[in-house]
Amino acid sequence: MRPVARDAKLRGVPGRERMSQEPELTPIPANPAMQSGTAAGPVSQPAGATPAESGVSHPHQHAPQRIPRWLERAELFLRVLLRLYIGLAVCFAPWWHMFWDQNPLFLQFPRIGEYAASGAVRGIISGLGLLNLWIAFRDAIRHRDG
Repeated sequence: MRPVARDAKLRGVPGRERMSQEPELTPIPANPAMQSGTAAGPVSQPAGATPAESGVSHPHQHAPQRIPRWLERAELFLRVLLRLYIGLAVCFAPWWHMFWDQNPLFLQFPRIGEYAASGAVRGIISGLGLLNLWIAFRDAIRHRDG
């Protein structure tokens, strides 16, 4: 059985029991020597010295890693390809008889079918497809040299 008082004190809410999916709120010591159970105290550094000058390294402070160029290129390629496919599908779907005029959704709800059969609605939907194509080409051209 878990100690309710300890969890409630950590949460700041009296009488609240921690759920099984919630993580423990015990602090993790930054010093590996503290984790292994040795009684070594915290390492002090001289006043005004940076961690690099004093030789103290912090294991939780990593330099930000750069994403590999091939991964950026692959992501760009897939993003542009997906936008091209979606743009072409949305652009041509309103004018394809089998998809638009005999759509089960439009047949089940005739009122929606009436609006969908309108040339203005078809044009707006095709315009959204053209917009998606334009965004895909713009991304491809903008990041071509970068």
